[in-house]
Amino acid sequence: MTMTTTTARAPIVAGHPLLGSMSDLLNDPLAAYLRARRDHGDVVRFRAGPPGLRSDIYAVFSAEGAQQVLATQAANFRKDNVFYEELRQSVGNGLLTSQDDVYLRQRRLVQPLFTRRRVNGYAHQVAEEAVALAAGWREVPGETVELVGEMHRFALHVVGRILFGTDVDKAFEVIERTLPPLQEYSLRRGFSPVKAPRTWPTPANRRAARLQAELRALCDGIIDSRRDRDDRDDLVTLLVHAENAEDGSLDADELREQVLIFLLAGHETTATALAFALHLLARHPEEQRRVRDEVDRVLGGPGGRAPTAEDMEALPYLTMVLKEAMRLYPSAPVIGRRSVADAEVDGVRIPAGADLLVSPWVTQRHPGYWPDPERFDPTRFTPEAEAGRPRYAWFPFGGGPRACIGQHLSMLESVLGLAVLLREFEFEDVGVGEVAVGAGITLMAKGPAMARVAPRG
Repeated sequence: MTMTTTTARAPIVAGHPLLGSMSDLLNDPLAAYLRARRDHGDVVRFRAGPPGLRSDIYAVFSAEGAQQVLATQAANFRKDNVFYEELRQSVGNGLLTSQDDVYLRQRRLVQPLFTRRRVNGYAHQVAEEAVALAAGWREVPGETVELVGEMHRFALHVVGRILFGTDVDKAFEVIERTLPPLQEYSLRRGFSPVKAPRTWPTPANRRAARLQAELRALCDGIIDSRRDRDDRDDLVTLLVHAENAEDGSLDADELREQVLIFLLAGHETTATALAFALHLLARHPEEQRRVRDEVDRVLGGPGGRAPTAEDMEALPYLTMVLKEAMRLYPSAPVIGRRSVADAEVDGVRIPAGADLLVSPWVTQRHPGYWPDPERFDPTRFTPEAEAGRPRYAWFPFGGGPRACIGQHLSMLESVLGLAVLLREFEFEDVGVGEVAVGAGITLMAKGPAMARVAPRG
């Protein structure tokens, strides 16, 4: 795109004289982004690092700008930044991290596994896992639970059954022990202006290599167990046998990388949505009663029938609650890109080669789209209200050609899981207050999200 002299330049966010904005971006990036939008506008430039090693990061906070980056100018904004490269080296070149022809080929092979009809077929597994969780909670009436941890375990059980079939117990232990430290390692390397090559035998590199090898061995064993059979409907079996005339099939490395990406993205995003929806409902009992009344009408109250995929349309207020929770606590609070050529985003010049981010965390709190943005209000998501806002005022699943392939699966799991839990329990706030969060590869709770679960009926 040819730049004109009238194109604005992004204002620079004031930072430390020596380190620029590095400390703010390392210690509390979400707060730094909110301040930057408030003080400088919808497109800003952070300068981070010491002199000689300083880098610029452009941040776009408007819905219109997010749409340009993710959709209308998506070809110019690629997943070439340092954070995606670190993640690519940790968990492979799967759908989340791949690009160009590799991505397109993978997407064509994997897309049939995520059709609405096939995903709806997993509803009974979601319901069974939610009922099992409820049964465990009923054994200790009035127990105070930590919602983030509980929902992570629930989501891992669900994604384990959908991905692995019966191989869940072995998978859980390995996943819970390896994925979190690998994510932390990747993020730390992404922020570091100077880092040792991964091949150097530093303690951090050696530990990461051990974790990678263990995770890969788990995935390879599961994949190998599916090669000689096609009579199961878990996603690994379907991946092993996925092929088409144009793209062939996935080789061993590609299969492993897709499984790793599904593990990473398939449980953390859903767990975050579930945990914070319950946290918010515990703090807003009037909204909880309204949702429960809707669930009781559809499913029949405590001990009622299991929900199905067809019930999702009959639970509109529960879906609105979930969307509002995802507005306030998006699982992917920041999405990074790098520009290929000079571009203009929301009237501001973005130079070629620039690192750039859009932020659901900020855009979904933008007062231009969300009056009183910190207030929990599910009625923001009535059909009429949604129609009156820009498309990218709410984008927790990303957008454009790289939108999350599993978003319908995540919504199905979240709506049906919440329906079962809210039918069986009342969630009571225990006075912990707001849950501190931080931005890793996904949104991370820095403290407990506690609630008392009281059985109904």
